[in-house]
Amino acid sequence: MSLLSDLINLNLSDSTEKIIAEYIWIGGSGMDIRSKARTLSGPVTDPAKLPKWNYDGSSTGQAPGEDSEVILYPQAIFKDPFRRGNNILVMCDAYTPAGEPIPTNKRHAAAKIFSNPDVVAEEPWYGIEQEYTLLQKDINWPLGWPIGGFPGPQGPYYCGTGADKAFGRDIVDSHYKACLYAGINISGINGEVMPGQWEFQVGPSVGISAGDEVWVARYILERITEIAGVVVSFDPKPIPGDWNGAGAHTNYSTKSMREDGGYEVILKAIEKLGLKHKEHIAAYGEGNERRLTGKHETANISTFKWGVANRGASVRVGRDTEKAGKGYFEDRRPASNMDPYVVTAMIADTTIIWKP
Repeated sequence: MSLLSDLINLNLSDSTEKIIAEYIWIGGSGMDIRSKARTLSGPVTDPAKLPKWNYDGSSTGQAPGEDSEVILYPQAIFKDPFRRGNNILVMCDAYTPAGEPIPTNKRHAAAKIFSNPDVVAEEPWYGIEQEYTLLQKDINWPLGWPIGGFPGPQGPYYCGTGADKAFGRDIVDSHYKACLYAGINISGINGEVMPGQWEFQVGPSVGISAGDEVWVARYILERITEIAGVVVSFDPKPIPGDWNGAGAHTNYSTKSMREDGGYEVILKAIEKLGLKHKEHIAAYGEGNERRLTGKHETANISTFKWGVANRGASVRVGRDTEKAGKGYFEDRRPASNMDPYVVTAMIADTTIIWKP
């Protein structure tokens, strides 16, 4: 008699050429990740060769009941770490039946910016540090924290080891390997300052692929925490008080910044970001005012400042970049619940296309 685990791990290639494609999209809240699966006749590696699909937008807050059909356009393919074999994950964006992007489709506008000739010529690279908090399922309280109580103060938990400092490492490591298997350019993980909080980094990724990879990495994390019976939160300040918030620091460079003389290009880009500070803050995630207080390694939300090696700045330049006279910088303002399509495209738009 087969066990459930045996059936879940069946290798379909032993008996059929058919594969399973899990179509992934972003729901009406802008942070809820939805997916459903379909059978395809054989392996596919080019998203353009995948069929469009549809879903009930009235059940995701994206369409009225009387005209509920929303169309999924496949945009990027990743290997499926859950079903394995030739099965795939498909990142999609959403359109009306007439072919117009629906309001919550932020990828469409980002793709336009990344296809601008000036942006293409600059080959923008992104490295996104996605912080998140693991919560106990039934009480929405961080993993490893005593129910109704608090752990010891921050200090020993950042990159910490040991059962009293690192909570949820099995989830974190499973996610790390699953992302590598999927083909996501995940570059590292670490425990964060608040216990129960972790971070993974995606990048360097070029242009629109940074957004695709972060969203699919989030999807994989949601699926793994689902299996583990744990809730993942992307809230930028899950616990009030003297605890660090959660961000999505965005590291960025262009071809000009990476070449000799790039430091001057970096300084000009930072100046432009400062001139558009309010517009960027408005697009950098909901609830960010609870995180950007000027404490806990943040700059105050209402002010823009940059510095070398300054983790209390809006934008930080590394010592290595300053010394080399070229490299990259880090925008520390985005919240953990930011939309990577919006943030990456906005940074490129402001620093490359916009002429003040």
